[in-house]
Amino acid sequence: QVQLVESGGGLVQAGGSLRLSCAASGRTFSSYYMGWFRQPPGKERETVAVISLSGVRRYYADSVKGRFTIFRMNAKNTMYLQMNSLKPEDTAVYYCAADTNEENIRLLRGAYWGQGTQVTVSS
Repeated sequence: QVQLVESGGGLVQAGGSLRLSCAASGRTFSSYYMGWFRQPPGKERETVAVISLSGVRRYYADSVKGRFTIFRMNAKNTMYLQMNSLKPEDTAVYYCAADTNEENIRLLRGAYWGQGTQVTVSS
């Protein structure tokens, strides 16, 4: 079993930056594909970014390309999402997820999920 805990959310003005962290425990971190997802108010959950086991291959939603960066530090059992040039549309609860199957992550079907961290971007 894997436990995931997100942190780093908060309130920022448009154009600002935040770095989210996802700390994992319970299994070998490098054995899991990881991803970031978000759920804006009144909307359904969506994929933000996905990262491979080694961190070399990364996928981003079109809405965040060029602004967000996903990376992982396997030795620290932690994954990150660096968010720059934030927009009010980025306001959401952000979740991290893990799975040994990359397709499951891409389909928002990760085996393990964190509790989420709130990101609010003001105009």
